Formats: sequence, structure tokens, C-alpha cells
Amino acid sequence: MKRDIGYLELLAQRFPTKQAACTEIINLEAILNLPKGTEHFITDLHGENEAFEHVLRNGSGVIKQKVEDLFGDTLSTRERRELCTLIYYPEEKIELVRRSIRSKAALNQWYKTTLLRLISVLAVCSSKYTRSKVRKALPADYSYIIEELLHEWIEDNSNKHNYMMAIIETIISTGRADHFISTICNTIHRLVIDRLHIIGDIYDRGPGAHLIMDKLCHYHNFDIQWGNHDVLWMGAAIGSKSCVANVLRICFRYANLVTLEDGYGINLLPLATFAMETYKDDPCTIFYPKKNAYESVDEAQANVIAKMHKAIAIIQFKMESRNIGRHPEFHMDSRNLLHKIDYENGTIEVDGKTYQMIDMSFPTIDPEHPYQMTPQEQKVLDQLTNSFTTSQRLKRHIDCLLEHGSLYLVCNNNLLVHGSIPLNEDGSFREMEIEGRMYKGKALIDKVEAMVRAAYYAPEGSALKQYAQDFIWYLWCGPIAPTFDKSKMATLERYFIADKEPHKEVNGAYFTLKNDPEVCDRILREFGIKDTSHAHIINGHIPVKTIKGESPVKAGGKLLVIDGGYSKAYQPETGIAGYTLIYNSQCLKLVKHQPFVSRDLAIRKGLDVVSETKVLEFAERRQLVRDTDNGKVLQSQIDDLQQLLKAYRDGSVRQLR
Repeated sequence: MKRDIGYLELLAQRFPTKQAACTEIINLEAILNLPKGTEHFITDLHGENEAFEHVLRNGSGVIKQKVEDLFGDTLSTRERRELCTLIYYPEEKIELVRRSIRSKAALNQWYKTTLLRLISVLAVCSSKYTRSKVRKALPADYSYIIEELLHEWIEDNSNKHNYMMAIIETIISTGRADHFISTICNTIHRLVIDRLHIIGDIYDRGPGAHLIMDKLCHYHNFDIQWGNHDVLWMGAAIGSKSCVANVLRICFRYANLVTLEDGYGINLLPLATFAMETYKDDPCTIFYPKKNAYESVDEAQANVIAKMHKAIAIIQFKMESRNIGRHPEFHMDSRNLLHKIDYENGTIEVDGKTYQMIDMSFPTIDPEHPYQMTPQEQKVLDQLTNSFTTSQRLKRHIDCLLEHGSLYLVCNNNLLVHGSIPLNEDGSFREMEIEGRMYKGKALIDKVEAMVRAAYYAPEGSALKQYAQDFIWYLWCGPIAPTFDKSKMATLERYFIADKEPHKEVNGAYFTLKNDPEVCDRILREFGIKDTSHAHIINGHIPVKTIKGESPVKAGGKLLVIDGGYSKAYQPETGIAGYTLIYNSQCLKLVKHQPFVSRDLAIRKGLDVVSETKVLEFAERRQLVRDTDNGKVLQSQIDDLQQLLKAYRDGSVRQLR
């Protein structure tokens, strides 16, 4: 594209001479010819912070492989395992080593040997990046020293061997070895994952979503595609009472009070007091936390949680009726079920059929006005909502989700989306009404994302903000919502009806048609990917039941579902503990992880996650930066600089010095 003189004159402010423009062109061309950085894709973390942290630390097995390649012939299996553990958890491992080595001379020798090995690993990990990029990954205090050590290692200059050893010995003698080792290890973590993609559902079930968000908010390069559980927490944080009730109900179902109380400071005392008084004679048996709940709770704690669980569930059903009533375009009238209960005979009508209820203790429901909140319920919900909206840590995390997140991302010929692209049975894009207009395909997903942002940024008290907050709740459980896309969320039925028939939630057409390569190609083209020969849709949301022989690879490799069960609650169904997808300069590969035992055992005994790697695609040639989206941006900058250079030479733009 030919630039006008005004633009080139502005560009000349940054590159005021022919030499400056030439130098930048050379630098950018050099970057374009480097291998592309490694992308990691993870989804459905569901609060499993320790497993997530370990995957980041071991690079989904990449670090272990590099150690094997470097030292497979020179170090024993135990020595290689110890080196890997040190790289993963440097501070903790150094402390164990210091306790086990009593002699100062022996400890200094360990430092010397270890530093040489770490420099070797760091050199391999940094080899595909520019020196400038590696320098930016280093802390300022050690940048010069590490660059010198890397340079000498790469040059393998025997004449400077003494110089290199003198640096290492000085690091040890000045008492900086521990910190220096930690710095190198943390730099290795950073370099093996150039960009991290989180394809939704950071929240719920596990106890550490807040810790995952703490980590992500300071991570060097990442993006998030929002999942239904993330959107639910976003809704709670901005004051949607229906979202607040749903968040609490799920936390009680999994006995996950850690995220609520310790993570975000949510005050549960008003709800506990109300629930214990209201349901004091009700055992609330069906509301006990799941048996594989994350917290170890005794019987007394479980009883209190069960009562809070039931109390908030009833509040949820009442609040959701208000959302449904305000928005007939949601087509969710069938989800209002409290008026379908026969309170005398203990039955309920669902989809035209009558079922026996297994619990008929409803002290806060007036059969004549079943959706009316009691004053006590309203007060408790108001207090809880205030607790969510005033949590500063939660606000920081939602800000991070909005800044680094989106509903979907097109990146390097891949479409990343947590849930679905709503489809009709014939594979055409399904329409949905939003604010009185119909949307489908990419336009629908873009509009949905705009509504999420409006729920957060629209003026307080405005009609748009109220609509957008209700819409966020719809994204959690609405039948055409791309983050959900099921016929219904059968929450009340699962609690109160023993018969399994009304529990069924029918997936949208996308979840069947995603096995069709032509449908996947149509979706990819809709999102601007013209050449679909090596393009992929990457999903989470629906756990892949590997234990039953299900494959994450769909539509002949066009679509990849990488929800493998990071959530411990899903691992009995999936048979594994998560997938990671790795896309480097040479191939696209899927890593299947076995359960992570614990951080403590990983440190003390060197127990790594057992992973199995399967290469899905080999690149016909090594992928370079010029082949990536960022490469296209850099090429555009080169083109502009070439035009500036031409303008300097023909005199249409004057050099500024």
C-alpha cells in the first residue's frame, strides 16, 4: 500500500535519516528469518493452580526433552531428573541441596557444575530468539553477566574458558549463586513458552482460580478466550445477582470456600446465618458437597455448606425468573419451574411430564407467588453482591480478563474459541436476537463480546448496562449462547428429580457437525482464514473421554478439543489430567498429561507429570517469524520504511539530520 507524504513525514520523526531507515529494515528482516516462537495452548483449568503452575514450569515436557537431548549421554537418569526439578522449582530445590551438602567446598562445586549445565540449557532455549528479546527476558541486575556467559558458551572459545569460569566463581564467592540460579531457571521458563493461550474456564471447581489469575496477570505474553465459567464470574463481579447466586452455588457444590473467602474475601457469614436458621430442621442431604470435593471438610462443615447450598439455589431460581421475564427474546420461559411444582402432592411438571420430587422442604417459597424473594433472602443476596463488587482482588482479575481476553482469537491460522459457533442442523450459522437485531456467524460472536464489555463499561444505571448484565447471565446458560450452546441447563431437575430423563441437556448442532471437515472450513473462512489447508479450530468446554477411546482430534485434524480434565472432578470421566497443544517452528503436537500428584512430591522426589506427546502435523519447512501474524505486521513496517527510504532518495521527504 502506497503511503501519503504526511504519513512518511511522521515516520521520519522516528527514522530521521537514510541510515536509520536502512538499519531498521535490516533488523526487521533479520527477525523475519528467525524460527517462530513456541505457542502453548491450555484450556479448562478450573482452579487447578498446582497442575497449571507445573505445566508452565516444565513447558509441557519441553524442558525435560531439552535436558535429555543435551545430557542424555553424559548424565545419569537421576542427575537429569534432579536438574529438571531444579529448573522447575529452583528456590525450593536449592534449599534441599543446601541441607544435604554440609561441606562448603562440596557446595561450591555443586554450584559450579550446576551453573555450567544451566547455561547450556538456557543457550539452547534462547537460540531461536534475537539477543534483544533474550535481554528483555533477563532481569536488569544480571543481564550483562548472563549475556556474556551465553556468548562464551555459544562461541565455545577455549581461549576465554578462564574468563567464563572466573565469572562463575565470582558469582559463587559473592554469595549470589542461589539467586543467580533462580534467575536462569525462571528465564528458561519464560523462553520455552513464547506465547500462552488459555482457551477458557479458569474458574470453578478447583480451589486456586485466584492463584492462576495472579500468575497470569504478571505473565509475559498471554491471551484468554473466555469460557462460560469465566463469564459467570465476570457477571458476579459487576453485580449481576443471578451470576452471584450461580457462582456461590457451584462453589458450595464442590466445597470450594477457599476461592470465595481466602481468594476474594467474600463474606459468607450472612448467608450461613440465614441458611442455618431457615433450614435448621432440614438435613439438606441432596445438597451435600460432591464426594470428590477439593476441600477436606468434616461432617459439621459439610452440613453448613449443604444448607448454604440449598439456600442459594432457591435464591438463584427466583432471581433467574426476573432475567427471563425481562427478556422474552431469550426464549427461556421453560426454565421457570417453581410454579410447576405441586406443593401438596410433591410432584413437578417438566416438558409436559410429571415427576416425583425427592425434596419438598421449601420454607421460603410461597406457592401462590413462588418467585417472590423473602425480605431475608433479598437482604442476604444484596450483602453478597456487595461483597463481590467491592473485592479489589477480583476487580484486578476481571480487569485482566478484559484486557487480555476475548470471546475468540484468530492467531497464526488457528481459530481459538472455548465453546461453539452456533449452527443450524444443516450447518448454516444460527441466528440470535440481541438488542432487537439478528446476528449470526462472526457477527454474532463479535456482538456477544461487545455485550460483555458493555456490561462492565456502560454507565451505571443505563439501560445498556442492565441489558448487558442480563445478557452475561444468558451466556452462562442460554440455549444459543456460544459459551454454552445446549438446549437447557437442567439445574433444578438434577437436584430435585431422581428420574434421569429430565436431566438431559442436548448439545447444539455445532458439537455434532464439528466432526465434518467442510463445516470446519466454512467456520474458518467466516473468521477470515482464507487458506484452510493447515488451519484449525481449537476448542475446550467439552471434556474428551479418553478413557472411552474418544480422540481430541476431530474432522480429520481440522478441529482439536483439548479439554482433557485438568479439573479433578472430571478425571474419572476423562482418564487423564489435561492436554496441552504445542505449536513450534517445526510441528504441531498434542501433549497428554497424567494427574499431577503434588508440588511437594515434585520437589522432594522429582516426580514430574508423566506426559505422552503425539505429533499432529509436521511443517513442510521450518516456520519462521515471517510466516506468523506478527511477521505480517513486521513486513508491513518494512514496506513503509522502504517507501520512506525512496522518499529520502528522491527528495520528497527531507532527512531531519
